Amino acid sequence: MADTQDGPDLHRTTRELASGADHAAISTLLPSGRIQTQHIRVGVDGDRPHVNTEVHRQEFADLERDARVTPAIRDEQDPYRYAEVSGRLGDVERGQAARDRIDELSQEYEGQPYPPEKIEIERVTVSVVPERQTIPG
Repeated sequence: MADTQDGPDLHRTTRELASGADHAAISTLLPSGRIQTQHIRVGVDGDRPHVNTEVHRQEFADLERDARVTPAIRDEQDPYRYAEVSGRLGDVERGQAARDRIDELSQEYEGQPYPPEKIEIERVTVSVVPERQTIPG
């Protein structure tokens, strides 16, 4: 049976998965209303999971238009274990702070800073304010 938690406080499993080198499938709404999903690195800061992307990418444009977002964070060691976080766009971090975040995530996932040549334009970090979390059980 699934463990479901409403509200902004992070479920312990969500925090654990977002704190490790586990990826998220992040779903946003396209202008047409269809759902689009991207696989992305995820981190946690305080009580908010966050992802880092670039300002020209579809998921960021979607979030600027419609703040609803659902990252599903998968345990890389057990793909049947995951945390689904339905929520809304929280804080948006730009500039050097966002650049520092992608370096932190890359260090965690790859063991080295994010390669500067992979940055096409400005990096941005967006946090998710959880409204409902589901942990399959």
